[in-house]
Amino acid sequence: MTDITAFAFGLPKAELHLHLEGTLEPELKFELAARNGIELAEKTVDEVKATYDFTDLTSFLAVYYPAMRVLQTAEDFHDLAWAYLQKAKEQGVVHVEMFFDPQAHTSRGVPFENVITGYRRAALRAQHELGVSAELILCFLRDFSAEYAMATLMEALPYKAWILGVGLDSDERDNPPTKFADVFARAKAEGFLLTMHCDIDQVGSIDNIRAVIEEIGVDRIDHGTNIVEDPALVALAKERGLGFTTCPVSNSFVTSQMKADEIVSLLREGVRVMVNSDDPAYFGAYVAENYVALANHAGLGPADLARLAINSFEASWLTPARREAYVASVREYAAAHGVVVGD
Repeated sequence: MTDITAFAFGLPKAELHLHLEGTLEPELKFELAARNGIELAEKTVDEVKATYDFTDLTSFLAVYYPAMRVLQTAEDFHDLAWAYLQKAKEQGVVHVEMFFDPQAHTSRGVPFENVITGYRRAALRAQHELGVSAELILCFLRDFSAEYAMATLMEALPYKAWILGVGLDSDERDNPPTKFADVFARAKAEGFLLTMHCDIDQVGSIDNIRAVIEEIGVDRIDHGTNIVEDPALVALAKERGLGFTTCPVSNSFVTSQMKADEIVSLLREGVRVMVNSDDPAYFGAYVAENYVALANHAGLGPADLARLAINSFEASWLTPARREAYVASVREYAAAHGVVVGD
């Protein structure tokens, strides 16, 4: 019988929903605070973790953003991404498309250049030293203005070759996707791929999902499991091959459960749903641990996990040849464990 935990950790996978700022472990937080002469209210790792008392998205963000003040220099951003990428390697990640939030830093006076150059250096280092392919997705903070998002997009253009696509995250309340329609249209015209958070169980979730598919024309949706409320939209998403970057463990922190039923329903219907870790330093589970948590909760077997991994590559923004090679590696891994994965 296949050990589900060992299988999940060894399974080659892509991670498509990972916030770099959400990988700031307490130990590194203290290290960066000392480096930059910042005094923290918390004095121990346990004291930091005691603040991780989240009941919804808003309570999470209230802890999440203040923690970022320890990030100041390009070296800090490099060290943050590098720590994550080493962890990702241990979790079976071979390709990752990482979110970063420049406005969370530029809004407090940190130069955009510090953010992008630090992250880029870590991404290049991962390829050379770890054999992990790493790309960057610039996310706009939806609780700032559309004008600020557009200005951030303009600031990013000199670094276009380093940025795979753009996304939209932060507090969805009163900040629907259509608020940023012009920004995303310009980003698309500049050649960026598009994704947007459609967070779970928000007011107007299904309307926002409909807007990002039918009006914005995204290439992928982050979270988005509320789509099961509208079978016609599910059919449209399947027809278009849209990926849904679900995050089971983080779901269980900001709602009453991990949305396993919705994730499995989409999986069974042939939608490109996959598993990711979101903000693993805060939710206590990196990507392979999310696979295990979902498997244990929903009774999934190795073939299901292999399909989720295949979906992660098929929904990625890799070139077709690289995508196919990674999918083949999943099938080979599964076959070596006596697991047959359907088409």
